[in-house]
Amino acid sequence: MSLYRDTGVVLRVQKLGEADRIITLITQKHGKVRAVAKGVRRTTSRLGARVEPFAHVDVQFYTGRTLDVITQVQTLDAFGAGIINDYQRYTAGCAVLETADRMSAEEGEPVFRLYLLVAGALRALADGQRDASLVLDAFLLRALAFAGWSPAITECARCGDPGPHRAFNVNAGGSVCPRCKPPGSASPAYEVLTLMDALANGRWDTAERATDSSRREASGLVAALLQWHLERQLRSLPLVERRPYDPA
Repeated sequence: MSLYRDTGVVLRVQKLGEADRIITLITQKHGKVRAVAKGVRRTTSRLGARVEPFAHVDVQFYTGRTLDVITQVQTLDAFGAGIINDYQRYTAGCAVLETADRMSAEEGEPVFRLYLLVAGALRALADGQRDASLVLDAFLLRALAFAGWSPAITECARCGDPGPHRAFNVNAGGSVCPRCKPPGSASPAYEVLTLMDALANGRWDTAERATDSSRREASGLVAALLQWHLERQLRSLPLVERRPYDPA
């Protein structure tokens, strides 16, 4: 029997048989792992509550024929406790998990940076100190960069001419100058591009000064970019509540 340990975040769970579940995690060393947690649907199970979505855990597996099997779980961070009771944070968190699941399609392929992005985004959502919509959009922009799909924001996506430029085209890869502007391009305000650049680079003081209208427009562009590159819409993204941020 081959045993190994890793640290990961639970992305989703699926029922298996009468009492088991298949747990999908994004892990620090082994990328995406799908493993069976036996008996976790029984009320007497000690593992059940530790392998729910949003859980940040240290896990021991043994290698099975088709799916690995979870033998031990230790909770590192119970992010769900600070997320599930707030609809905005919960829907944003679900979008984070689904994005990570889609972007780590190959099981066993190391995705250390994506794992760090997921853990960081869930920690920020659970803390509740930042606007959940901003946290989600920052995560999505950085996840796109991880996948090699980082949009051009401060220069033209086609010719590299320094911006900011008033046109933005998802198919072209982001901002485009007047010479390269394809038909049907959007025309976001400079404040929207400034917000997107701030979120992509972690300048939270700038991001948090953005108006609600700039935040909504930036969210729409980020969602369009993600859908274009994934070639399908996330099921959870339309459910994310985009409300004005109230720090109280």
